Amino acid sequence: MVETDYYELLGVERTADDRTLKAAYRKLAMEYHPDRQGGCKDSEAKFKAINEAYDCLKDPQKRAAYDRFGKAAFQNGGGGGSPFGEQGFDGFSDIFSSIFGDFMDPRGQRQNAARGSDLRYDLELTLEEAFHGKEASITVEALARCDTCGGKGCAKTDNCAATCKTCNGMGKVRAQQGFFVVERGCPTCRGSGEVIADPCRACEGEGRTVKRRALSVKIPAGVDEGTRIRVTGEGEAGVRGATSGDLYIFVHMKRHPIYAREGTTLVADCPVTFTTAALGGVISLPGLDGAKVDLKIPAGVQSGEQIRQRGAGMSILNSRGRGDLVARIHVETPTRMSAKQKKLLEEFRETETGDECPSAKSFFGRIKDAFGV
Repeated sequence: MVETDYYELLGVERTADDRTLKAAYRKLAMEYHPDRQGGCKDSEAKFKAINEAYDCLKDPQKRAAYDRFGKAAFQNGGGGGSPFGEQGFDGFSDIFSSIFGDFMDPRGQRQNAARGSDLRYDLELTLEEAFHGKEASITVEALARCDTCGGKGCAKTDNCAATCKTCNGMGKVRAQQGFFVVERGCPTCRGSGEVIADPCRACEGEGRTVKRRALSVKIPAGVDEGTRIRVTGEGEAGVRGATSGDLYIFVHMKRHPIYAREGTTLVADCPVTFTTAALGGVISLPGLDGAKVDLKIPAGVQSGEQIRQRGAGMSILNSRGRGDLVARIHVETPTRMSAKQKKLLEEFRETETGDECPSAKSFFGRIKDAFGV
């Protein structure tokens, strides 16, 4: 009988990390579970083999022994036996629950089961606001602590809560289906572990009602499109005093009339006259800090060339530094000229030797060589 390699069985490389192993195991365990295959013997055998492989590879010591000796490391007293230990395959429900527990209930604790939801707020900023940072005033509408009962959920007394009989105060219930143990929030107490005998009429015992709240949020300098700012505890209030969720502010940038932003670099497309391009000169751009930025145009500059001013660009998030400002040159040919201007250009053309524009000379020289014209 050919020995099946554990790594091939799980479909992972031998260098796979714990997260990759776990993800591969989850996928295969779901696919070959006997309850989903109608009792197919082949699927059941494959399912057991998958669990045996994962049980070995998830343990660093077992994995090291397997990598060196293969399955022989667990034979003849080498640490083998049932991959599920003394409890055997009958204890798989607890093992499966431990593996998939974070998937079925990521929080686990009763307090976290009643935790308020996180909120999202989309904030649009100008480039100048993102450069300087600002104190933004925003308004959110969400569940907040009930003023009538102070978040207790009780109508008259401070303590009218009793342990939920459905979940025995755990805030969650389990249901077993074959080898699967599914864990979810208790439907009776909604994860709080308690029920209210005399609920507050304003919040119906939840300890929270919908309110509009005005918040002041500090936006740091240097934020960009997609930057996420977390404001702890400003999300929805939890059930009856449980932990509140968080508020996440997502930054969006308005289009700027002059500058395009590439990370911390500001880019401006700058048209210059052909005389400035030929003779050189200076162009001035407004800096986001209010100071004027003068850029020297070298004589003979070509369209598409970039002139960079170090440290005149965007603020760098969580730093005192700044990016660069780049002027992308576009040489503009005049479309309207006076008679005098045309005459001067005609006189200039009569003095041209062809060496003034080396790229053009080279291009037409290649045409002549290639086509003989």
